[in-house]
Amino acid sequence: MYRVGSVVRTAQGLLILRSEDDNAEIGTMVLNDSLETVGRVVDVFGPVDRPYVAVTPENSVHAPALVGSALYAR
Repeated sequence: MYRVGSVVRTAQGLLILRSEDDNAEIGTMVLNDSLETVGRVVDVFGPVDRPYVAVTPENSVHAPALVGSALYAR
């Protein structure tokens, strides 16, 4: 398991994460620290060394409550 990044904001129903490095790939499932599925990566954009990652949250996830949280992938 590795850390994808931290949620910096929400935009148009997406979670926007600041990545730790460039290892996030489109289609990756994203988990919280309790290993519950939060959503799926739909876009990677921005600077190559520390990109932003857009995640579509699951229907049961309250996206604004995750701002400031670290998210992970397997």
